[in-house]
Amino acid sequence: MLPSFTQTITSEAQLRAVIGEPHARVVSKVIDRLDKHCCAFIAKSPFVLIATADGKGKVDVSPKGDPAGFVQVLDDRTLAIPERLGNRLADSFLNILSQPQVGLLFTVPGKQETLRAGGTAQIVQDAWLLEKMAIKGKLPQLATVITVDRVFFHCAKCMMRSHLWEPAAWPSLDGVPTLAEAIIDHAKLSDSVQQVQAVLDESYRDRLY
Repeated sequence: MLPSFTQTITSEAQLRAVIGEPHARVVSKVIDRLDKHCCAFIAKSPFVLIATADGKGKVDVSPKGDPAGFVQVLDDRTLAIPERLGNRLADSFLNILSQPQVGLLFTVPGKQETLRAGGTAQIVQDAWLLEKMAIKGKLPQLATVITVDRVFFHCAKCMMRSHLWEPAAWPSLDGVPTLAEAIIDHAKLSDSVQQVQAVLDESYRDRLY
């Protein structure tokens, strides 16, 4: 049974009464294009999260990772993210076909601040672009091209609270299931952990690029 809540926020006025108004400096830091600071950050980023939603508002967040700078800055309004071999669910792509607005969160290992961006996405397979993003001679299958309409740097407080880049503060992995264990339970498979792990190992070995 779902928990019962009696004090929910249902309007912006209620929300502002709790958290207050943003400082003018915070509002004005949002820009509509990629300047030299944004480009420098993206060039060092090996990992980005892309948020999408379908026409019914169902939201998905997908991680994308490659060598630093894998997200191409095509001009001051345009980004391109390569699509490598994956699980073929294509959640992000199906959402973009339904509702093209996306959000991005770039990280740089060891850097406390993050870079957030948003805009309108399209799915592209132009050869000249895919060739620019080849790794080990292998082209990505597709590219997500985003026309940016907002971008800003996010402060470090979440990273400081989480100690994300501090190995000494990381929690123990005891009790955390392996992916093989989780897949067996969630998909109700009769396979052994060893069998599923072997499939995963083969995928990691042969399907990165």
